Order: sequence, then structure tokens, then C-alpha cells
Amino acid sequence: MKITLFLLALLLSLATPSPADTIYQMNTQGREVVVQTGAIVVSEDSSFVVYKHFEQKDRRVEIVRLNKGSLPYSVRVASPDARRQIVEVWKRFGYKVTVTDLAGKTTRVFDAYLDFYPPGGRGSLLESIAPVTGFTVLLANGSADEVEFSKISQLQIQGDHVKMTLRSGQVEEGRLLMPTTQPVEVRFLGITDQYDPASQQVFDFSLPLAKIKEISFD
Repeated sequence: MKITLFLLALLLSLATPSPADTIYQMNTQGREVVVQTGAIVVSEDSSFVVYKHFEQKDRRVEIVRLNKGSLPYSVRVASPDARRQIVEVWKRFGYKVTVTDLAGKTTRVFDAYLDFYPPGGRGSLLESIAPVTGFTVLLANGSADEVEFSKISQLQIQGDHVKMTLRSGQVEEGRLLMPTTQPVEVRFLGITDQYDPASQQVFDFSLPLAKIKEISFD
């Protein structure tokens, strides 16, 4: 149902004069076809178009690097108001949470996900490890459980130990498992109400899990 509602919201945005940025390609028959709409173009040169859009399958905003190849592409850049409008559509259909950090500060976050960095925030994103929208937990009975955000009502964090209250009412506790044997810092990312549509990033909220006390999921 949420995917259907997202498509409906996107179609409604297309009915406006400027449905965010739209990317076109000239096909081999010489006709211009739409490659992507509801996007925000980050950069463009002679070789690539780089844009961000909401990926329905992952329920988050993602960056796409489009190789222009031999067939010409063109971009219609929308107004700042139209870009803000499409960000509001994105915010409606990603995971919405309230994050409480160790100091007690709460932040409303949309299109939330996890990503992986070198320890201590040193260096750049570990691109070999894909972002995720769920936690893998080693339970007390020795089994591992992969729990998607969609199943969680509340998450409490103490170091690498988590306590999850699921939407079913079940409570699970255990140790977070990492997707690599190398040292890694897990960060909780997303966009806030202050997100700038022109940003080259797909987030403006980034906090290591180690600095988070609690996450409440809508």
C-alpha cells in the first residue's frame, strides 16, 4: 500500500508545472524519452548526470550516477519550490523516527537508514558495504535475527547491546552484529525539516549509534 501511495503522490506532483528535476534521453529513433522524474540533479558534466531520488524498494533517498554513453541526455531543472515539494514527498514515504541522543536531545528524522564508516568518523564512507534499513542482532539463545525498521516500534541502545520492542509486542535483546570483520562505525542517517534540497548529500542528520540512547519508529 505504501508503494502505491508513493506512486500516487509522485503522480500528483507531476500534475504541477514543475515536478522537480526531470532527466531525458534521446533514443535511437530520435525521440526524447523520460529516464527519471521526481529527482534532484546534483551535478552534470560531459560524461555523467548525478542525481538523487527516492528509491521505493529501499525506502530511502539514493544517489544515482548515470553514464551518458553515446546517446544524448538532457535535464530540465525545476524551481527551488518544486525541489522542496519533491523532498516533502520523499519524507512521507521513508522511515520516520525520533532519535534521542545520550545528552537527551531529540531529533525528528525522515528517510532513515544505517551506513558504515571507519571508526571514529575518520575517512569516508565504506562503499563496499551497502546501506541498510534494519539491524542484525545476536540473541541470547545464540541465534541471529535480521530485523527491518518496519517491524520495530522502539530501539534502546547501550554500547553494542540493543533492546528492541517490536510492533507485534515482542521484545528482543542482544548484541549488534556488524556486516564486516573490519573495524567499523555504524551511523544513523536521514533528513530533517532543515534539509536543503540542493545538498549533494542524501542526509543532513548523521550520528553514530554509539551516541544514541533511543530510537522511536512511527
